[in-house]
Amino acid sequence: MSSPEVDTDSITVEHHGAVTVLTLNRPDRLNALSHGLLRRFHEILDDLLYDYEHRVVVIAGAGRAFCAGMDLHAVAAGEEWVPDVGRVQTMYGLQEAVGRLVTKLRKIPQPVISVVHGVAVGGGLSIACASDVRVGEPGARFNPAFVKLGASGGDMGSSWLLPRIIGFEKAAEVLLTGRDVGAEEALDLGLLSRLVAPGDGMEAALGLAAEMCELAPFTTRMTKSLLNLSRDGVSLEQMIEVENRTQIMMTSTDDFREATRAFSERRTPTFRDH
Repeated sequence: MSSPEVDTDSITVEHHGAVTVLTLNRPDRLNALSHGLLRRFHEILDDLLYDYEHRVVVIAGAGRAFCAGMDLHAVAAGEEWVPDVGRVQTMYGLQEAVGRLVTKLRKIPQPVISVVHGVAVGGGLSIACASDVRVGEPGARFNPAFVKLGASGGDMGSSWLLPRIIGFEKAAEVLLTGRDVGAEEALDLGLLSRLVAPGDGMEAALGLAAEMCELAPFTTRMTKSLLNLSRDGVSLEQMIEVENRTQIMMTSTDDFREATRAFSERRTPTFRDH
């Protein structure tokens, strides 16, 4: 059985200081998720999990779109995720792989900012929803897509993520109709954190990333961890208890002592690398 191929060119990786920019790079297919791209994405996220040098991740799409979801041409052509194991087995393996992509985006310690221009449909919607912050341009368009193809309206975590972002009723409307959500509506619903002029999405995202990088590195990592717990639906009392323990740990760090001294001395703090 031949080894599955990783398409190393399907995602470009650039580093802007402590910020990692991932660009989905299949513009001719509107950055649809091919098997090779999925494998490359997993490799990158696995590396980021223990990467203490790069503190924020920005995800964008090359060309006219953010991401058009799964590459259905590959599916229709019978391309197998794992060859020679049986149709059900390979399809289930692929489904697990696309789902783990979302959980890995939540698990990596770096805040994730998506820059959405053009379509973010199907898996593209889920990747955007799995991000911590979404910056959009006027042409941004969100759509679950799956439901109009005879499949479930929830996929890659969208039935869990979307209600937590825009509310249950609005999420139900979108997932049960498969209708488009344009940029202005997305901003009103909270699906977009901010809406910027055409072509300004990356600049805005890098500006937000720079603000995050001004904070102590451990601060952003632990704050994302708390936000993840909050999304999971723990009670207020449980959340406060975790916050209390986290705060005591954080106020015991060298970075906290440096920050308080710098505040008193009216200067910019100098934090440790990690």
